Amino acid sequence: NGNAGFQQVLERLESDPVCQRLSLKSFLILPFQRITRLKLLLQNILKRTRPGSEEEVQATQAYDALEKLIKDCNENVQRMKSTEELIYLSQKIEFECKIFPLISQSRRLVKRGELTALDFNNLSPKWKVTSRPIYLHLFNDCLLLSRPKE
Repeated sequence: NGNAGFQQVLERLESDPVCQRLSLKSFLILPFQRITRLKLLLQNILKRTRPGSEEEVQATQAYDALEKLIKDCNENVQRMKSTEELIYLSQKIEFECKIFPLISQSRRLVKRGELTALDFNNLSPKWKVTSRPIYLHLFNDCLLLSRPKE
């Protein structure tokens, strides 16, 4: 998004009839779609092979290898999504005291969400309750609370 030249070239390529007006994202997803289609094809082959035959053994080995590949691909996609989330958070969060290295190979975001913090002011004669939003970021190794910059 930050490189205007790249954006122009990308728009020109995506509008080219050779690309059938498909986006770059669709071309990046296409190999994953093909892998899952191969899995369905192998399932159908396994249904139609004779039990105990050499073809069944080979198809089963191919199916197992393909399942392992799909599992690895999904794990890598999840790892990349997690890293992207950490990068996004590290750009948005500003620490007041010490520097906390948010991006780490082993760290991943498990859950995040907005909460409402209630503050009770008991100095006044009437109990005054004020609320302010805070954000919870639960990682696999720590819990981070943040608040919007005022």
